[in-house]
Amino acid sequence: MLAGQLALVAAAAFGGAAIYINLAEQPARLMLDDQALLAQWKPAYKRGFAMQATLAVVGGVLGMLAWWQSGGVAWGIGAAVLLANWPFTLLGIMPTNHRLQAIAPESAGAESRALIRRWGMLHAVRSALGAIATLLFVAASLG
Repeated sequence: MLAGQLALVAAAAFGGAAIYINLAEQPARLMLDDQALLAQWKPAYKRGFAMQATLAVVGGVLGMLAWWQSGGVAWGIGAAVLLANWPFTLLGIMPTNHRLQAIAPESAGAESRALIRRWGMLHAVRSALGAIATLLFVAASLG
């Protein structure tokens, strides 16, 4: 079923990107001084949000379509897990994002560094949701 396979691809791309951010990009940016840290985070966040938001919606919708076509519960659960990134981002991460966006890079300091550390921990939830959705779609594909 094509919808399911495309859902798996989108979930894997979402999860892979999210995990990359947590394991590679975030630790590297935290090695920068406070001003460079914030200056790097802002455009990286903007681009990453656009990519990951799209992948979450596309993968979630395709997963629901696969669930509707096959009746396989794992497709539906995987779609729900992948789509859960939206409310989690809006309710859990957005307040931190807004605080960071309001800080000018030349005003960066201990507060912005602490917020970016917090952002990384919150983003790890998105990594977990992406990995779980991917595993559910793999299980659905095999079952």
